[in-house]
Amino acid sequence: MGQLIYQSKCAKVAEYKEKHHVPPPLNLFHRLKAVLLLSLAVAALAACTGKAPNPASGINDPNEAANRRIHAFNKSVDKALLSPASTGYGTVIPKSVRGGVSNFADHLSLPNDIINNTLQGNFHEASSTIARFMINTFFGVAGIFDVAGNTGMERFDTDFGETLHVWGAGEGAYTEIPFFGPSTTRDAYGLAVDIVLDPFFVVTREPTKYIGGVAYVINAMGNRYDFDETIDSILYDSADSYAQARLIYLQNRRFDLGMTDGNAYVDPEFDPYEDPYADF
Repeated sequence: MGQLIYQSKCAKVAEYKEKHHVPPPLNLFHRLKAVLLLSLAVAALAACTGKAPNPASGINDPNEAANRRIHAFNKSVDKALLSPASTGYGTVIPKSVRGGVSNFADHLSLPNDIINNTLQGNFHEASSTIARFMINTFFGVAGIFDVAGNTGMERFDTDFGETLHVWGAGEGAYTEIPFFGPSTTRDAYGLAVDIVLDPFFVVTREPTKYIGGVAYVINAMGNRYDFDETIDSILYDSADSYAQARLIYLQNRRFDLGMTDGNAYVDPEFDPYEDPYADF
């Protein structure tokens, strides 16, 4: 009798879900399992394809022609969309509000920091980031106010590209990614995993799952406005903006990863304002 009642309830629930188009329950375990398998696959692929920088110049850029085309595309996007939008955003929106948006975007990336610090074996940094996330979630209005930072708590910012570096994956070739800009083979793989590891993408449903991406775009406009002169000098004032952006990215990235050998600082004689075609 009890079994018949149970089956009848199940049938009614199924009928209700079909009638009202209720989505199936979220299987978080399977999603997390898929993310873990993807991370391991990316790590293995990066370890196989990653190569050390060229010892002669510190630059490994075998796809320079294609990268330059993507760089030109990114410059056109910046000139037509990002730069004007960031100017309007920075002019209309008060600095305090922009700061809150930036804090919120940084807050949303903290779970990724926790995951990657754990994968790198940095358990102190991971636990500190958990504390930072909890403090700013409850006392900082979902991270809009950086209460933890104001008390002197350090942030341990990291990503899956750094995790691959810690695991021994080589840097690979220099790569320019559409819309994202300078990168390397290893960091491109890392970026893909970090996007998938976004907790809003893994756990929540539409449209909430896209809140991280929206916050990232708005924060990018704020950063473009705040560093307008520096970015313009790289993209529009240098004779070879591609080489300049490549140089700055590789040196900063290698410094962030703690690389101290000679290849960490590439092309020390490079002059970004020298015309590369002057001898032709």
